[in-house]
Amino acid sequence: MSSEWKPYSLADLVNFKTGKLDSNASENGGIYPFFTCSPITFGINSFAFDTEAVILAGNNANGVFSTKYYSGKFNAYQRTYVIEPLRKEHVNCRFMYFFISHKVAHLKELSVGTTTKFLTMTILNAIQIKLPSKPVQDRIAELLSSLDDRIALLRETNTTLEAIAQALFKSWFVDFDPVRAKQEGREPEGMDADTAALFPDSFEESELGLVPKGWKVKSLDSIAEYLNGLALQKFPPDEDNWLPVIKIAQLRKGDTNGADRANRLLKSEYIIQNGDVLFSWSGSLEVVVWCGGEGALNQHLFKVTSKDYPKWFYYFWTKHHLASFQQTAASKATTMGHIQRRHLTEAKVIAPPIESIQAISGYISPLLDRWITNALKAQTLATLRDTLLPRLISGQLRLPDAEALVGDV
Repeated sequence: MSSEWKPYSLADLVNFKTGKLDSNASENGGIYPFFTCSPITFGINSFAFDTEAVILAGNNANGVFSTKYYSGKFNAYQRTYVIEPLRKEHVNCRFMYFFISHKVAHLKELSVGTTTKFLTMTILNAIQIKLPSKPVQDRIAELLSSLDDRIALLRETNTTLEAIAQALFKSWFVDFDPVRAKQEGREPEGMDADTAALFPDSFEESELGLVPKGWKVKSLDSIAEYLNGLALQKFPPDEDNWLPVIKIAQLRKGDTNGADRANRLLKSEYIIQNGDVLFSWSGSLEVVVWCGGEGALNQHLFKVTSKDYPKWFYYFWTKHHLASFQQTAASKATTMGHIQRRHLTEAKVIAPPIESIQAISGYISPLLDRWITNALKAQTLATLRDTLLPRLISGQLRLPDAEALVGDV
């Protein structure tokens, strides 16, 4: 298949333009995308481009050059490249996007500069590519785009699911809306009569002020166990018996690509599984439901579990206190802010009786379960895409074989 592909340099195939604006030109609520060298896309109320293009960051401190595809009206920072095919009948723009995305690591090697890495026109124009016929480009781009679209839909669905679960949690356990409704003689909204009966119809005084009658004020670390990770450099991996080390970097990325390795022979509680709640207690402080595959729990991360309370309860209560934890960490930061165990004890939660929480869980647990299922599906699709991409754009994999693999997922 690859024998039918013809060699070119990028200068033969595409035109490079740059934006004209400063990086701080974005506007809140802007109606057009504003592309800078950040992986985040901002907004702006004016556009300088109305085209289909690959957007490539022209500089980055770490040499990780953000790559995006967009079709429509947009604006760009002066060090951001806007890359358009010279002949659209010859080059599929989405195919070019996938090619350049695959070249990001190579671009880092080619970049110039010390504190900030730059991509020059000389570097970009000279990049070599083997290009198949336009119909083959179209099919490859369509296949890879279909995976991207499925991943995006799953992630959008999960954003909605978490927002619904978060709203229910806040309404029921922070704002006590069902209790207030019953106190005022109204039926609580969004639940059946049996569930509404689990909520009291009055309040009582507590150390935190008024709380639902019969509910208890507890410390965060009394409803869940916060297990700190290990200094895993003390557990060197065997060649055939290892786990990826999940550090803060992996927590942020959501996968273990490029992770360090540790020996698999750890106590089971230090092995992370999909669906575990993880909380980084230093640095940026984040709490996530992990769906990036099995791994070893590194120091500076808590694995959060509970024998008595459902996952959603301790997950959302940990998230509820995250902002105050971040403030605490920032106030004491020298090189890396962090919190201490006592801050978990000082953080308070309002907990109904166990039998009530188990019944109420029927509303929120399915939302989180579906979220985890979707996240794992998205992870599987992303892994498949990342496996197929280099083989497809180099001609090493036949299209029918790739289409069969995608159809099986």
